[in-house]
Amino acid sequence: MGQKPGTWNRTVNLIATGNRVRIMNETAEVITIHAVRYPDPKRRGEATEAEFIARAAAYNFRLAKPWGDSDSYDVLVGMGPGFWRVQVKRATHDRREYVTKAGGGSRLYTKDDIDFIAAHVTVENIWYIVPIEAFEGRSSLQFNPHTRGRRRYEKYREAWCLLACPPKARGWKDIPAVCRCKALPVRCAVCPNRVERTGEGPT
Repeated sequence: MGQKPGTWNRTVNLIATGNRVRIMNETAEVITIHAVRYPDPKRRGEATEAEFIARAAAYNFRLAKPWGDSDSYDVLVGMGPGFWRVQVKRATHDRREYVTKAGGGSRLYTKDDIDFIAAHVTVENIWYIVPIEAFEGRSSLQFNPHTRGRRRYEKYREAWCLLACPPKARGWKDIPAVCRCKALPVRCAVCPNRVERTGEGPT
């Protein structure tokens, strides 16, 4: 039964002796709820990584985590007999776009470090799956999900299909002529099979 408004929660101390229970004392207790402070950058990064793992698992990808924080990548995503090395990032708002770094510390990522960056635009719940070839040598990536026209990284919006196909199947300049993975329930921004809510074709 629910507690009546205005009543106290009670703490009751019990002592059991054989098959009997005696109430020794009874005191009123006020329950105080403490607010949790906004998480620090490391906590936010861990939350973003957890969201990526949950989404990728829902799409039936094979996943593995490296031990510790010594590697440049956060998650391994199964592809054929091997794995893609994925660095997970949280994209932050900067004026009219979202931005994430393309490196760790003062060092930029290269093909020797990772295969993809998975960037999450948290407030929009949009993922960008960007191969290293598209940004190697750059210090940051900029995303514009609501800007008309083709921007550099918009073709990688929700491009989970890139994690499910070999590089040769990506298409010319990473724009596919056919759907790269029909088994996935989500379509990337440039998929020929993508139908926008407006009834228009691929964006």
